[in-house]
Amino acid sequence: MSLLVIGLSHRSAPVSVLDRASLSPDGRIKLLQDALAAEPAAEAAVLATCNRVELYADVDKFHAGVAELSTLLARHSGVGLEELTPYLYVHYEDRAVHHLFSVACGLDSMVVGEGQILGQIKDALAGGQELHTAGRLLNDLFQQALRVGKRAHSETGIDRAGQSLVTFGLQQLADGADVPGWAAGRRALVIGAGSMSSLAAATLARAGVAEIVVANRTAARAERLVEILTEPGGTGVGARAVDMGAVDGELTRADIVVSCTGATGLVLTADAVETALAGGRDLALLDLAMPRDIDAAVHRIAGARLIDIESLAEASADAPMAADVDAVKRIVTDEVAAFGAAQRAAHITPTVVALRAMAADVVTNEITRLEGRLPGLDERQRAEITQAVRRVVDKLLHAPTVRVKQLAGEPGGAGYADALRELFDLDPQAVASVSRADRGEAAADRHEVADRSAVDVKNRGRV
Repeated sequence: MSLLVIGLSHRSAPVSVLDRASLSPDGRIKLLQDALAAEPAAEAAVLATCNRVELYADVDKFHAGVAELSTLLARHSGVGLEELTPYLYVHYEDRAVHHLFSVACGLDSMVVGEGQILGQIKDALAGGQELHTAGRLLNDLFQQALRVGKRAHSETGIDRAGQSLVTFGLQQLADGADVPGWAAGRRALVIGAGSMSSLAAATLARAGVAEIVVANRTAARAERLVEILTEPGGTGVGARAVDMGAVDGELTRADIVVSCTGATGLVLTADAVETALAGGRDLALLDLAMPRDIDAAVHRIAGARLIDIESLAEASADAPMAADVDAVKRIVTDEVAAFGAAQRAAHITPTVVALRAMAADVVTNEITRLEGRLPGLDERQRAEITQAVRRVVDKLLHAPTVRVKQLAGEPGGAGYADALRELFDLDPQAVASVSRADRGEAAADRHEVADRSAVDVKNRGRV
């Protein structure tokens, strides 16, 4: 395993740099394709959220991998390498596993314990599967990260250590008031229809807003979100979809605005907000996009209260660490050790398989030779001799192969595969052929998962 992660987040970079370094969906695809085309990388996946951009890769050379992948990250983020480098962090092998597991548990989130990151990790894995850039290592890693994150939330009270970014943002907008009491009866404008915007719309609906207007560049997605919000037996909120050209007009009627789109430029300008507030009323705005959707100059407009990613970072910087956080850290440590042991043990499997295949060949050849020297053996005698020889070989190989797998799972156990190949003079090509067969089976599994992911994507959007 040669896992490498290079990235930047709200912990390593100011919001202004994160804002510029964010990747569009097309940018993520191109980054993955270029990363796989780069010589040091055999697999790649991108985890991009509103407060982090991380590139995971399986590399054969550490220094070359860091140099090449850092350059690619800078190129596709649009931030120059010299400017970006001071904010990048690099984790390798077990430290990279520890980092992703911590991220999955919400320990590295702006709001500790938020659970939305699990959906974003799932999306990152699905993206790598669909583009065939995620192989066995990254599939194993991301799927285990999802399991670790779910374990942390089910076995501890990490959820109490913080809220989702949406909930936390609305609490900041409410300025200490109870969110349902503050939001009840108000009109809300939600700009965007992705996962974050959908979560915001659902949260506002449960809080008791009188109406939700959804604006999105793709009308079908906005209409689908409205259908979900107004389903029979739901919250009973009134909701309607509008196109993006109607946003300025809707601003004059809205009390709450939540925006989270993938736009590269501003969605709401300070002039538009100032015009909407010309009558002297108040407007609460929550900007969850990266890069920002709402002009930062809105902070200076009378009657406007803007909470954005930078505001949330400041508000959560001094959040206390709970005992549950320590419990999650112990889970992460245990899971990292287990994942490393499993990967090291899997590394020796092709060698063990090749050894057993060689032993089977030896048995077959010796039985053939014996039949040539003793042609008078009947079928029963031949079967008894064959079974006896096979049992002897199996018993001789059982203890060392079981033990070598155990030893290979321990730190520093990678050399046992080399020792087996040397001691038994195994053909390197035979071992490589077993590894290739494993990779082919894993690729077939990825295609099946990708097919299921495509079905999930078609059904995605249900709040």
